[in-house]
Amino acid sequence: MLPAAYARLSDADLANRAKGGDQLALDALIERYAARVSRMTAQLLDDMEDARDAAQECLLKVSVRLRQFRGESQFSTWLHRLVVNTCRDAGARETIRRTDDLDAVRDEVAAGSSDPSRLALVGDLRRELTHQLSRLSVEQRQMLLLRDALGFSYEEIASALRVPVGTAKSYVHRARLILRANLEEYATA
Repeated sequence: MLPAAYARLSDADLANRAKGGDQLALDALIERYAARVSRMTAQLLDDMEDARDAAQECLLKVSVRLRQFRGESQFSTWLHRLVVNTCRDAGARETIRRTDDLDAVRDEVAAGSSDPSRLALVGDLRRELTHQLSRLSVEQRQMLLLRDALGFSYEEIASALRVPVGTAKSYVHRARLILRANLEEYATA
């Protein structure tokens, strides 16, 4: 367990200490961001196993590449860029295979939503949404998920992906239009 003093330090202070060799500061940074990294990789990659692997790879890269963090942006922005790049690399290596997230279905059943027709509908909708997301360009999918699933501001997206704010807004807008049109077609079919 980390000392309470580390929990009160800012990301920049922890990063500076970790770059200086303070292992507890590095542990505090990783602990602070582990859940967020896992959520991001799960949103950016279709396969949960690939997402778990990418999350582990990202956290390992933090310890190896922390010296590259210059403090010109927030640590979280630097980390998000690292996650996006790692997921992009993992996506390039990924073979084309789609699987249902059985953990999510199990969680729904455990939560009392055991109506078979509802579970089937939720499963169908989840598969269709995943399919439609996979049809977007990598950039559109990344920006849409960062904005709508993870709640990033357009400025944070632009900084993390190194694009102008207007480009981020445009990609998100187009991705939403494409998804809406394709999901409406699915609903009426």
